[in-house]
Amino acid sequence: MVFVGDTNPPSGTWPAQPYTVVGQTPVIAEKPYLYMDTRGQFNVFVPALQTNRQGVSWENGSTPGRSISIDQFYIAFPNTPVAQINRALDQGKNLIFTPGTYQLTSTIHITHPDTVVLGLGFPTLVAANGQQAISVADVGGVRIAGLILDAGAERTPALMTIGTNHGQAQLHSPHFDFSHDPTILYDLTFRVGGARLGTTDASLVINSNDVIGDDIWLWRADHGTGVGWNQNADANGLIVNGDDVTMYGLFNEHHEQYQTVWNGNGGRVYFYQSEDPYDVPNQSAWMSHNGTVNGYASYKVADDVTSNQVFGIGVYSYFRDAAVIQNSAIEVPNAPGINITHATTVWLNGQPGSEIAHIVNDVGNPVYANSPSDAMRQTLDSFQGSSAPSNVSP
Repeated sequence: MVFVGDTNPPSGTWPAQPYTVVGQTPVIAEKPYLYMDTRGQFNVFVPALQTNRQGVSWENGSTPGRSISIDQFYIAFPNTPVAQINRALDQGKNLIFTPGTYQLTSTIHITHPDTVVLGLGFPTLVAANGQQAISVADVGGVRIAGLILDAGAERTPALMTIGTNHGQAQLHSPHFDFSHDPTILYDLTFRVGGARLGTTDASLVINSNDVIGDDIWLWRADHGTGVGWNQNADANGLIVNGDDVTMYGLFNEHHEQYQTVWNGNGGRVYFYQSEDPYDVPNQSAWMSHNGTVNGYASYKVADDVTSNQVFGIGVYSYFRDAAVIQNSAIEVPNAPGINITHATTVWLNGQPGSEIAHIVNDVGNPVYANSPSDAMRQTLDSFQGSSAPSNVSP
């Protein structure tokens, strides 16, 4: 359990008490919401960006932010053509999805800064024709909240991309600094299989800098419709190419290679939960580093990254179909700016001989059985790049 910016977090020493406490929330804006004013008119309130926050924003008065009249929103229904939605977005409208399932035959393009996209009742957007459901241009201030993004049967490169795949020289230029007006994603579920046959290369790709995610679940289905190693194929859940991306509550499960690939600098994650894929058919089908390393780490930070921080990370295995080994749950470069606080691995169940061999890189003992207790769970207090990790314990 990870507590960020709480005024009264529980006390206790980790790992005996499974609490990770971070005193302040470094940067956040609360989720936009629909409300009715005193005149009976609908509006959407967009809370302002806040930094180094502790406690709720309304404790000592109204939440800072801005109201947008409902007439500045286009209201979409499941039978609304995508071309109509894109026309409204091109005209500078914001967007509300009413409940239902949307079969998207083309991509919804968000090109204006500060656009608000709000789902009511968790509408489902299906990438039906091999294209992504939503793409966001290289703009700041976009807010997207309350959606399920579903893969379709025709393979798509991603279900959502934030920013274009521009080169690193552009990516690091001041023109792409959105720190004062970041794009923020709230309460989004990405699903590959389960409700229908679906396949992708990745679920969410973040190319822009300074993006914030608040409660993101990326799920390659382990049960339901269209489920199987060669059916709902999906290599990665999350790929981060932008710098200074922050995630609060990142859940990433069952993808067939790295669950998370972090290529940008300055990344921060507060709570990470991940289950390895259940349905790996054999070890030879699940080898990383050009076939030289057993399995794929769940959380993979690229070798050239110099700074990345994680607070509270758990990776769990249930290798149901074969006795396979994952060499490491977390794979990071040994750089001074790499810091992991409170990591754990757990063997939930699986074929005899299966295991997670290490917690971070080659540090930490394996988990491989339900007993004794240290065969089921291992913990690591911290990993600091270019220094010895400390306090490995069951």
